[in-house]
Amino acid sequence: MYDSLFLDTGRVLPIFIVAAMGIAVVLVDAFRNDSPSIPILSAIGIVAAFALEGMRLFDPTTAFYGQVYSGGAASFANMVILLGALGSVALSVPYLKSVGRNYGEVHALMLFATAGMMTLASAGSLVTLFVGLETMSVCLYVITGLAREEKTANESALKYFLLGAFSTGFFLYGIALLYGATGTMIFSEMGVGLAATGRTGIFVVGVGLLLIGFLFKVSAVPFHMWTPDVYQGSPTTLTGFMSTASKAAAFAALIVVLARALPFDMVVGEIQFALAAVAAVTMIVGNVIALVQTNVKRMLAYSSIAHAGYIIAGLAAGSPEGYGGAMFYLLAYTLMNLGAFGVIAALEWDGEQGAEQTLDSLSGSGYRYPILGVTMGVFMFALIGFPTLAGFMGKWFVLGAAVDAGMTWLAIVGVIASMISAFYYLRVLVVMWMRSSDEAPEASHNNAALTTSTSAVLVACAVLLIVLGVVPGAVIGTAEGFFDGLIQFASLR
Repeated sequence: MYDSLFLDTGRVLPIFIVAAMGIAVVLVDAFRNDSPSIPILSAIGIVAAFALEGMRLFDPTTAFYGQVYSGGAASFANMVILLGALGSVALSVPYLKSVGRNYGEVHALMLFATAGMMTLASAGSLVTLFVGLETMSVCLYVITGLAREEKTANESALKYFLLGAFSTGFFLYGIALLYGATGTMIFSEMGVGLAATGRTGIFVVGVGLLLIGFLFKVSAVPFHMWTPDVYQGSPTTLTGFMSTASKAAAFAALIVVLARALPFDMVVGEIQFALAAVAAVTMIVGNVIALVQTNVKRMLAYSSIAHAGYIIAGLAAGSPEGYGGAMFYLLAYTLMNLGAFGVIAALEWDGEQGAEQTLDSLSGSGYRYPILGVTMGVFMFALIGFPTLAGFMGKWFVLGAAVDAGMTWLAIVGVIASMISAFYYLRVLVVMWMRSSDEAPEASHNNAALTTSTSAVLVACAVLLIVLGVVPGAVIGTAEGFFDGLIQFASLR
């Protein structure tokens, strides 16, 4: 039983490195409270894990008897998660100092959450899936309520915890029903178990409950109500971490379940219809409600909901192109949203983690801080889906996959939703560049936390969005290649 323990441990070493570095941060913080070395240790652990995942990107395999996937799509997803985590750490250092929350345990929580996200994205069984999900969620609950003395933070944390626990109940009950229907927890063995027992009502209900749990985690309508409140009350850079890395992990896990665990005819049948309906409603609702938001973070929260709809549209296709397009979109989305929240964090002034910060407070900031203004322009145009930027290519891939799957109507809905989104994204740039700074609150004029690390992250995100928009071929080809053989195998089950 233990013959392959050493080899399997090596295959999941990136996850162990991140978790071990989290423990190291806790120990350092215990002896040197809030030490400046803590963010550096966090970054070192994340970079080391990123490098290891990159080395095994084209060497897909499993570990611990199929409980965990390594390499291939799992490594791609983990690299996206780690990229979001690294950017969040760099942005959080100056931001947390400026708001007086530079606690060492924040970085430990981020590392443990990242380890949970990587476990979730690498899951090869329902047990591993649940362990990763809960590890991630518990850390995010605590991060959300970081500012314990502020009402908005406490409210956000309580809502997130209660609704998260409720969705976990659906998720866990779905896992129990799937095990009862197939006799196994391993994704790759579910097809065999299902062939022996037949597609019973228990199995169908289990799949439905599992999907509800996933849709909650990715903020899809109608399971999105927690998102605006949680985003508004959380520390801004940590909101960026939640909106990018955790969403990438949840979507990667959902892709694995659809591609490896469920019958192909069900994925392109009943599940396809359900996902297409959810995608259409999510794209429309997210963008329409974002139009009337005056709080910057709430606007970005509804924007995040809308982008979940675009990604779900790719998953609804049930094809390598759809899954690969979704993975590419997750990479682009991580860069776009991480950068947007980074700019907002640098311009935050209200002393309440942006909970009261309105669009008017950004008036004239493009001229006062050109780096923030220019990079925000890239992020907003990318979120709209402007050509030559990665956001455009991401939408092209997922909506194109929907068209290839015979759901042209869904692509049309996606295009209309993108046109609606242009209004509120461009409104941000109008305020930043075309309004006088005299229209902004006086307190917002002298409080920009624009440091070298913040500028470096924002510029890097903007440059990568341009590069991926101009030459996306290698990334999308790699992402689609992970699922080609897998889908062909699934169609024979």
